[in-house]
Amino acid sequence: MITQEQLKETIERKDALRRYLDIDSKKIEVEEEELRTHVPDFWEHPKEAQAQMKKIKDLQAWIDGYAEVEDSIEELTIAFEFVKDGEMDESEIDEIYTTAIERIERLELRNMLRREEDKLGVVLKINSGAGGTESQDWAQMLMRMYLRWCEQHGYKTSIANLLEGDEAGIKSCTINVEGDFAYGYLKSENGVHRLVRVSPYNAQGKRMTSFASVFVTPLVDDTIEVRVDPALLSWDTFRSGGAGGQNVNKVESGVRLRYQFTDPYTGEKEEILIENTETRDQPKNKENAMRQLRSILYDKELQHRMQEQAKIEAGKMKIEWGSQIRSYVFDDRRVKDHRTGHQTSDVSGVMDGDIDGFIKAYLMEFAATTES
Repeated sequence: MITQEQLKETIERKDALRRYLDIDSKKIEVEEEELRTHVPDFWEHPKEAQAQMKKIKDLQAWIDGYAEVEDSIEELTIAFEFVKDGEMDESEIDEIYTTAIERIERLELRNMLRREEDKLGVVLKINSGAGGTESQDWAQMLMRMYLRWCEQHGYKTSIANLLEGDEAGIKSCTINVEGDFAYGYLKSENGVHRLVRVSPYNAQGKRMTSFASVFVTPLVDDTIEVRVDPALLSWDTFRSGGAGGQNVNKVESGVRLRYQFTDPYTGEKEEILIENTETRDQPKNKENAMRQLRSILYDKELQHRMQEQAKIEAGKMKIEWGSQIRSYVFDDRRVKDHRTGHQTSDVSGVMDGDIDGFIKAYLMEFAATTES
């Protein structure tokens, strides 16, 4: 059973949340912003109207989140008195306490996501490393892990592109994740993920090490202005189909976009290549590919800002994009993040999408150093 001190600390955290989230001001702001939607010609400008509605929704999300915390603390306070009077079982108040702490921590973590891009969705790309079937199987396991995490958190996902492995697994995949703060949470996953296990694909039963890289970029929406030069664009089309030639598309609905990008800061040139086979509708796939291109260009600008900030802060940044970030050692029942030191023995839970502990540890350690 929780103690009086734990109850007091929980109430103090709730009160602190109200202050630094400035809930009272947000309530007034919502009222003011809603008044703007009552003008007669509000919906005559759809893009501006949608942006206004999103602004209200974002503000309301903070208010609703805090209301959940308040409800939990009120229930916890009442339950504490009931237990003292012998009218409630101790295990019941422990469950209420756990829920209250989860809601508080969820709001505290979200408050760490203050950068403009944090509230956006995500383009998450997974590439298998060298190692053939074993690495391709590992890439597919990671894909499943992230899809399960998204499902648990209510995020909408779509597979924009999938290249299957030669015998098993996948060579690469691109997943679009839509929902508030998806990028803010999943940016912690950017980097190389290392698997150590006795491989089912090795006849000698040897312990093998495999790698897969995860690239996380913000999924831009219509509120983000990104300049794409049409003169640098070119398109190819191709037929898309499922595994083993199943359901082969009779028309060329798959699209391949090529964009000749020149870095405005370094002058370096590169070709950005994007494939999209998400739907059987070629125009829709072109639209999705363009959205991914805008996301990539937006991310390149963000990386430049981060690099400039890192120079100013003289090495305060502890994490670099593309570095090895985490090891999954199946035989030793251990998953460890090399940046934060956070680890768990619940390997099966992690592979089923329970990565919140790693995300929280990353944000607790790095959120302050990545603020604008």
